[in-house]
Amino acid sequence: MLNRKIDAIIERHYATEKKPLFLTGARQVGKSYAIEKYARAHFSIYVECNFYKEPQLVELVRNAWNEKDLLSKLSLYKMVSFVEGQTFIFFDEIQQCADILTWIKFLVQDGRYCYGISGSLLGIELKGVRSWPVGYITEKQMYPMDFEEFVLAIGLPNQWIDTLRQAYEQKTPLDEVVHRKMMELFHLYLVVGGMPEAVQKYVDTHDFVQVLEVQKAILALYKHDIQLYNHGRELKINEIFDLIPSELNAQNKRFVFKNLHDKARFDNCQDDFLWLSQADMALPTFNVETPTYPLKLSEKRNLFKFFQNDVGLLCSQYADGVQLKLVQGQTNINYGAIYENVVAQELHAHGWDLYYFTNKKQGELDFLLERDDKIMPIEVKSGKDYERHNALTNVISSTEYGIENALVLCNDNIKVVGKIIYVPIYMLMFIQKQQIGSHLIYKPDLRI
Repeated sequence: MLNRKIDAIIERHYATEKKPLFLTGARQVGKSYAIEKYARAHFSIYVECNFYKEPQLVELVRNAWNEKDLLSKLSLYKMVSFVEGQTFIFFDEIQQCADILTWIKFLVQDGRYCYGISGSLLGIELKGVRSWPVGYITEKQMYPMDFEEFVLAIGLPNQWIDTLRQAYEQKTPLDEVVHRKMMELFHLYLVVGGMPEAVQKYVDTHDFVQVLEVQKAILALYKHDIQLYNHGRELKINEIFDLIPSELNAQNKRFVFKNLHDKARFDNCQDDFLWLSQADMALPTFNVETPTYPLKLSEKRNLFKFFQNDVGLLCSQYADGVQLKLVQGQTNINYGAIYENVVAQELHAHGWDLYYFTNKKQGELDFLLERDDKIMPIEVKSGKDYERHNALTNVISSTEYGIENALVLCNDNIKVVGKIIYVPIYMLMFIQKQQIGSHLIYKPDLRI
């Protein structure tokens, strides 16, 4: 059984709230499993209504007269007697039945049972909801397992995480034995990735072939969704999705539209990229004209890199046999695209907006983060010459940008040289956003 960070979030939510938790995110990231895990541990009656597997439920919802009629019909259809205070009802794959959201307000007000909601492709498929239940649901996005969740799942003791975090915060080098072991686990993560089914398959078998079969099945499901939800556009979207690995292997990693076809332009395929992004199948990282706060003001929507939503899925799209080479850390592999993809994936899971900077005069910075009102550049280095970073040096030395410090994620141990902090690539799990507390109170002084 895989433990996820979302487990604690679900526990806290239902300890204080009666309204449903609404889990969103890409397919196969573990949304349904997380809710079912909580419900079965806390309720004697668990009822799952999966609108994808049971399309007849869609008509049942549409034909309900009121919330009591809906619950009565659900009880009859599932052949389960609902008991007040002991029943958890889970509405899954609600992109197939947006009407259920119209009923949520009334089900919550009814108050007899507890509810959970989940679905995929929600940014695209819920545009036609007649009445969004504002104030009656709490939405939370889920992602593939991040690196910390992965290493704990394969058996790394929690104490190791504490030791690593302390070294990261204090900027002190790790014992070399520990560092080498963590690099080995990081390369393993590149191959297995964070899709829970793939991780569980590795934990159970340690067989890369079986892991690859799981990953190929997930990619096939993604292709099926592209076909199912995009009549008339499926060929273009499918081609974009297939091009992600090769585009990331290009020198500047920026997605080049003419690689689709000679007449491809941002304007005529913007919606296709947007669909993949809103489905959380791919992660756009937008170019900014200047590395200054706020980055949104200089964002260029027509210049972007397009990363795979899971590094394991990305690696599964490469030639067969690359998995063992990656785990062994062989040097004849181009790690650049793979390293940048895993950084984009981790930052996205931690809630960061994804930006990069490129300038003909100064060069390119892989990622830019906003911290308070300052910008922190991140360079991702997969080779031995990680101290060579002309663009980073140029930007840091410019008084125009006011950069106070920067991170270089590399294969080496921790060290600090001036404004630059060199950090092992696996420590990206500690690059977290500062969380806003439950209260943000400001009372102005009205005296004159």
